[in-house]
Amino acid sequence: MSGGDGRKTARNRIKPSTSTVSGEDHRNRKGLRKERGKDQLRILDVNFVLLGFIIVTSFVALLFVFRSVQFSDGDDQLPRVITPFPGPKITDLEMFQGEQKESLYWGTYRPHVYFGVRSRTPESLVAGLMWLGIKDSRYFMRHMCQDADELQTYGWNKHNGRDYGHQVLIDHGMTLTTSFLKSKVNGSGYGGDWAVQVGVQSEKLSKDMPDMAHIFFYVADEGQNALSLGRSVSEIYEKSLLAFGSRADVGGWELHLKSMDNFEVHHVGLKTPHIHNLSDLVQGILGVQVRNFGHLELPDTSDDSPNIFVYQISARTTFRADIAFVTGTDIDEDRVEGRVESLTGTSLISQLHKKEKEFDDKFKKIFNPSDKLDSESVEVGKAAVGNLLGGIGYFYGQSKILFPQPSKHRSDGDSILYWPAELYTAVPSRPFFPRGFLWDEGFHQLLIWRWDTYISMDIIGHWLDLMNIDGWIPREQILGAEALSKVPDEFVIQRPSNGNPPTLFLVLQDLVCGMKRNKFSATESKNISAFFERSFGRLEAWFQWFNTTQSGKYTSSYYWHGRKESQTIFELNPKTLSSGLDDYPRASHPTDEERHLDLRCWMLLAADCMRSISEELVEKKESRKAYKETAKLLADFDLLNKMHFDKDYGAYFDYGNHSEKVRLRRQLVEKNGNQPPSLELVREVLEEPVLRLVPHVGYVGLFPFISKVIPSKSWILEKQLDIISNTSTLWTNYGLRSLSKTSSMYIKRNTEHDPPYWRGPIWMNMNYLILSSLHHYSKEEGPYRERAETIYNELRGNLIRNVMKNYKQTGYLWEQYDQKKGNGKGAHPFTGWTSLVVLIMAESYSEC
Repeated sequence: MSGGDGRKTARNRIKPSTSTVSGEDHRNRKGLRKERGKDQLRILDVNFVLLGFIIVTSFVALLFVFRSVQFSDGDDQLPRVITPFPGPKITDLEMFQGEQKESLYWGTYRPHVYFGVRSRTPESLVAGLMWLGIKDSRYFMRHMCQDADELQTYGWNKHNGRDYGHQVLIDHGMTLTTSFLKSKVNGSGYGGDWAVQVGVQSEKLSKDMPDMAHIFFYVADEGQNALSLGRSVSEIYEKSLLAFGSRADVGGWELHLKSMDNFEVHHVGLKTPHIHNLSDLVQGILGVQVRNFGHLELPDTSDDSPNIFVYQISARTTFRADIAFVTGTDIDEDRVEGRVESLTGTSLISQLHKKEKEFDDKFKKIFNPSDKLDSESVEVGKAAVGNLLGGIGYFYGQSKILFPQPSKHRSDGDSILYWPAELYTAVPSRPFFPRGFLWDEGFHQLLIWRWDTYISMDIIGHWLDLMNIDGWIPREQILGAEALSKVPDEFVIQRPSNGNPPTLFLVLQDLVCGMKRNKFSATESKNISAFFERSFGRLEAWFQWFNTTQSGKYTSSYYWHGRKESQTIFELNPKTLSSGLDDYPRASHPTDEERHLDLRCWMLLAADCMRSISEELVEKKESRKAYKETAKLLADFDLLNKMHFDKDYGAYFDYGNHSEKVRLRRQLVEKNGNQPPSLELVREVLEEPVLRLVPHVGYVGLFPFISKVIPSKSWILEKQLDIISNTSTLWTNYGLRSLSKTSSMYIKRNTEHDPPYWRGPIWMNMNYLILSSLHHYSKEEGPYRERAETIYNELRGNLIRNVMKNYKQTGYLWEQYDQKKGNGKGAHPFTGWTSLVVLIMAESYSEC
């Protein structure tokens, strides 16, 4: 998936044996590149003082801060890296308090489980669903979303992000549905009440399959407050109470179970601080019961003062169970029974139908699917939106930050703990990446802001509130025990020198443009203005962090920090994880001479967005001038071409110390300690690198096209359209591949264990950005307008058809798609940025 996020396997550094090899001869453009590199450097040296003065003077104060010591004011102070940004939090704005905050208090904020509910508070009361699935005549406990369960499909078909969702899960002949509803009535405690309707239906795939189905619903208190067992669990038909308790946030609460079907209910009460391994605990208890008594049922026992109750509901299929959670029961006991009745049975069904219709109507109004799309495509679009919104999670914890300096604040090894923080965010993939990723989130919000502007701003505010005093935001958020349980230890620590594409500016630019075009109501406009007024200081710090820490040797040049020459003996091309494009080929030998084209264009977006904000929404005259000049500099077409354009290829490239003649060859490698040497793939450089443009045609080279800086009448635009539409480079019948077939790195493994990731497969986020620019140029006057429109229509059709075909065949949206056959690859379900297919269907792009 997206990179820079621990999604690739780390390798230990070991010492290779030395040997001399010869290799296949490649086309040598070294002399040409070397001379061109010298010419470019001379041009940049001449212009450095004139052009660089604007940026340097604007940010000299911040530069001083960045070059200063690592500690705030002294050795007794917190290290700067874990010192919060000194400004009011965005999430403390009035618009995110009061009714808005309460309306979002409860939700399906546990995306890593098939069904889970929690509140947006650190030590929440949580609830969830487990069941016994059957495969090869054996039982398996289902709880955490994971590929190994091999469900035919699952995901929220519909979810509005607030108070309604409907999900279908198909597990080897068993179909489960979960329908979620929230309600706020007189007498409810803070956040209101909620209910879930669970439906179970089985198809007997073999005579060995049992007729009985077993589902498990649990309630747990993360704060380890004791829960009380309902008095009539063994007499469920007379009284519906399962459990009750009291909390400071919601007051008294009760959990009820109601159904018209016959079933057995058993339970177990547990006292444990660990909830993330609950399914293992329950499976172990069931195993003991089967071995000792021959019964597949919980023992109806409880630890003293339990903070978890698990209820086993066993019945012959088909059956349906309604579970209602009501709050404020200590204040309004007389109305509790009526509130439970309203959240179960026919009343619940009626409310769910009403919410479903509201979702359908809202989807049609916002995304206005084309008449050219069939009903099946529209339903897939709804599922994409539903699972993105239903996958929004709430997390609380402390990030681990690399901090090799001695400090009393260090937690263990070379790491230090960030301050305790909360994060409300969408996630890329519920089974594989059920946590926050910074560069993914900008793409998520392109869809979410169109659906619910308040939710979108709330999420962006949470991310910006994670900023430290230097303007840095950890790019992968692994907060809390449940999130940590899904991540290998080596990927937990975040490096404060590394960034991630500032994609949130894509959304912020959309909001600014929407304000200019009067697309929002008066109330929305007022709140958006307040949001930008509060967030501007943080956005400035974020921009300046990039502009100083990621800047190159020459004005208007940038490069992604974090590429390590010392780790390249096993890598064909050193990965650039911080760029998000992981193994996309860059200069073969990382140096500070590099100029990364994509980062330059991200900085143009950021500078232009900051200019727009300071001109339209906040009174920041001094900042306005600086951002305007910076944006003008980065949009300078002639300067861009001098730094990154290759006339022979008609393409834009990175620049750096590069050799095309590298390969992986199996060699004897010495191991650390007493381990014997082993044969492994080791990189060999067959020709010394030189400073030059890096000749790999692909997504990175299209960033100037994506940024719309190429004039619509320029012959260079025609060359970009050639690259996009040529089947020998990027074009396929399924979407644009990430790297050209002509590249020496095309579909090449990067290490012994790392298959190609951004070296050929088709990615929806980049195809969306390219489509947006094609759409733009198809409306611009110029000789290439009609051709841009033709390519746009064909590419859009290819992407929609392929996503639809895969969804129909597999039941999922995928992380990426194969460039040869169009098959879904990688993580699934992946309703992060692959959900952008909805905006492609709706032809909804940036209007800036």
